Amino acid sequence: MSLQEILEHRRAVRQYDAAKPLDDDKVKECIRLATLAPTSSNMQLWECFHVTNPEVLKQLATACLGQGSARTARQIVVFVTRQDRWKSHAEAVLKANIEEINLNSPEERKAHRIAMQEDYYAKLMPYNYKRLFGLFGFYRKILIQLKGLKRPVKRQISETDMRVVVHKSCALAAQTFMLAMSEQGYDTCPLEGFDSLRVKKVLRLPYDCGINMVITCGVRAKGGVRGDRYRLPLSEFYHKV
Repeated sequence: MSLQEILEHRRAVRQYDAAKPLDDDKVKECIRLATLAPTSSNMQLWECFHVTNPEVLKQLATACLGQGSARTARQIVVFVTRQDRWKSHAEAVLKANIEEINLNSPEERKAHRIAMQEDYYAKLMPYNYKRLFGLFGFYRKILIQLKGLKRPVKRQISETDMRVVVHKSCALAAQTFMLAMSEQGYDTCPLEGFDSLRVKKVLRLPYDCGINMVITCGVRAKGGVRGDRYRLPLSEFYHKV
């Protein structure tokens, strides 16, 4: 399908066809494609859980408030933020970037580029992601506002701001997954209505991770889509400057 056809095919499906199973490997490949989505500073602070076990699906349907989309889903994919892994991810990305520089950069530029990467991932990322019950984020916020009096600065630097950054990156991966599923002819529905504590309990997730999105999966049943798609006029969204 063309991109337009993929976008037009994708709908929020409320009921799935019980007679049409999904191919686990195809869904897994859609998750692999989701890893190609961009993330802030390439930190990739997310992961997902591909749920196929019938008993776990029932438990998740309950945690999703018994919605029809969850009750009839053939599979469910849960996208989770993992801000707690910032240190190991920063180290991995730095190592990969240095290897790329050593392979592809001109010899006279290597030292400078490696130093820039080390400053970014070994100094700036710890500065951005370290937490201390909100106190470190508050300190960063005050400091950046003072710096911003003299020059443009990135002001979204509090602990709450960084949590939003991580969720935005995870949402890009979730959207990429849904489009990949649509290209396979599969259907999805991103759910906002769920009990996050119960979802974490079902999947045995740590308390400090974030549930970004619960995405039900299947093939739409007849009547599984609620009418024609409605969107506000483009003029409500488009502003040419």
